[in-house]
Amino acid sequence: MTPAHRALAADILARSAWLAQGGPALADLFLAHGRFVPLAAGQWAHGEGDDETGVLVVLKGALRLYCKAPGDREVLFSQAGAGAALGQTARFGGGPRLVTAIAAEDALILQVSDRALSRIAQDEPRLWEAVSALLYLQLRNLLEMLGDHAALPPRQRLARRLAQLAGASPQSVLRITQETLGEMVGLTRKTANLHLAALERDGLIRRAYGGLAITDPAGLRRVAGG
Repeated sequence: MTPAHRALAADILARSAWLAQGGPALADLFLAHGRFVPLAAGQWAHGEGDDETGVLVVLKGALRLYCKAPGDREVLFSQAGAGAALGQTARFGGGPRLVTAIAAEDALILQVSDRALSRIAQDEPRLWEAVSALLYLQLRNLLEMLGDHAALPPRQRLARRLAQLAGASPQSVLRITQETLGEMVGLTRKTANLHLAALERDGLIRRAYGGLAITDPAGLRRVAGG
């Protein structure tokens, strides 16, 4: 992989809160033992039920996250943009992959397998603290999504999800369609478009082909908080 890709990965890892306790040395070990994987739009990073687990960090692009629902349906529940990390490990009693991750656009990820995690831990035992912090972060985010879905009206739900997605990405434009965003928060495309239009009239977002620009993050967070 190119020096530019390594520099990008190093910058993202240095800013990752779940890695903070390990310091620069742990981030360096992730780079040394990880594998850079380019993904084309629509390509799978991993599938629900895969036995091979580990951690991945999104360096470019975005991954859409799906889980199984009754009727053997695949439900889109979130999107992980550049800077996001996700995964699990057999070290803590885990099993097969819990979600399917598919590239929403051309993407680049840093993939660190369970075997690589074990090798890193031989040099730096604090790795497991970092992985535990990542697992806690994922659980917290999931519970927040469940709480939002149960308690918030549609416009607040949309605003909160937009604020969450923007917070995980350094990009000024979220590469996500209105239909996809609506699916994530359990709204029809028509209903999602209605509320997105209202947010746009208020100057909080700007809709563009294949994406949404966050023009007033603070205002969006105020709507999300009611």
